[in-house]
Amino acid sequence: MRLDRKEAQRAPAVPARATRGAEARDWSWVEASIWTDRMVSALVNGVKGGRWYSLMDKVCAPDTLETAWEKVWANDGAAGVDGQSIKRFEAQAELYLAELSTVLRDGSYRPQPIRRVEIPKGDGKTRPLGIPAVKDRIVQTAVKFAIEPIFEARFLPTSYGFRPGRGCRDALREVASLIDDGYSFVVDADFESYFDTIPHERLMQRVEEQVSDGRILALLRSWLKQDIMHDLQRWTPTEGTPQGAVISPLLANIYLHPLDELMAARGYHMVRYADDFVVLCNSREAADAALAEIRAWGAENGLRLHPSKTHIGDCRQHGEGFEFLGYRFEAGRRFVRKKSLNRLKDTIRSKTRRTRGDSLERIVADLNRTLRGWFQYFKHAHPRTFLVLDKFTRRRLRAVLRRQSKRPGFGASRRDHQLWPIAFFAQAGLLALHTAWLTARHSR
Repeated sequence: MRLDRKEAQRAPAVPARATRGAEARDWSWVEASIWTDRMVSALVNGVKGGRWYSLMDKVCAPDTLETAWEKVWANDGAAGVDGQSIKRFEAQAELYLAELSTVLRDGSYRPQPIRRVEIPKGDGKTRPLGIPAVKDRIVQTAVKFAIEPIFEARFLPTSYGFRPGRGCRDALREVASLIDDGYSFVVDADFESYFDTIPHERLMQRVEEQVSDGRILALLRSWLKQDIMHDLQRWTPTEGTPQGAVISPLLANIYLHPLDELMAARGYHMVRYADDFVVLCNSREAADAALAEIRAWGAENGLRLHPSKTHIGDCRQHGEGFEFLGYRFEAGRRFVRKKSLNRLKDTIRSKTRRTRGDSLERIVADLNRTLRGWFQYFKHAHPRTFLVLDKFTRRRLRAVLRRQSKRPGFGASRRDHQLWPIAFFAQAGLLALHTAWLTARHSR
């Protein structure tokens, strides 16, 4: 079975909206092979007993598994411990999906161990990433189709990470709005090794508050207890949910949902993206009280605030800013976080190696793809950042041109600037970030 990539990336939809009085929520993103209009209405109106049963049959359905496979295929990704790649699965997808449906129905499905790799973080450290087998990713996606809307109906608007129709830009917009409204005393908090320390039983208790299908619960438990393989080591985790697993972000949001509720009930303005969150207050006393609430909640729920990544500051003052989702908010301005800036510079360096044999036209086209995407996210940063990056990029290109002219050097001399001025790169089509910022500013 071969699929068109654009078809795979198009989210299936059910044309339904659930309402409660005058309030309406858009549920068009839910998976149509599972969620009927009647079920969508029940998300808001409630189900008998407050818990959902009989979801497993929908997960096992061929249409659901095929749609889940399309989603996994569109996301691509590396092979798991069995070495089966997306391409290899695709060659016999129809057979494999039928086998998955059978083992899920008869209860003989068992997940394979997770392959763990270490991903560089940019500060010399690494973070673990779990890579489930392709078949397990498909089953997790199918289960996510079934249970995500149940919890989405309860999640609060203060949570933005890994949720349908919400993202980083929405969270940043809310933070900026709160600061403009005078909430400048900020609790910048981080739970230490959050994904690796979520208590399994407490997490499952929160899932069981809404889901009573025993087979679904058994699948979730099996994924929490999946063996992890790294090099020659193999072990069974006693807590946490592996970063990289399809189901992990949803489980992480489920576990932190009571914290969202607590902060809202206390009247605090929290903005959370997965395990990264800030609380914006109108006084230092309020911020101190909010941090005490968070610390107490974490202790009661098996979590610990990171001592070096948790602080309170007045973001209007120099030296008291905070970092959130790639930005640094300080002294009434937004800057690009140093790590995010260095990551972009590393990417520019890799695309402008002096030994690169491509033409300037191809190098510029390659750079522009990166610069456009980066600018779309960071266009609200202080404009000085764009001037610095423009100079850096042009200097790297001048060094490439020197090498191609058989003249060694770093592209920083006055002669280089005369030979290849700013206008030369503009004519070559290079995206100038500061010019893009000026254009965006005048179009607002």
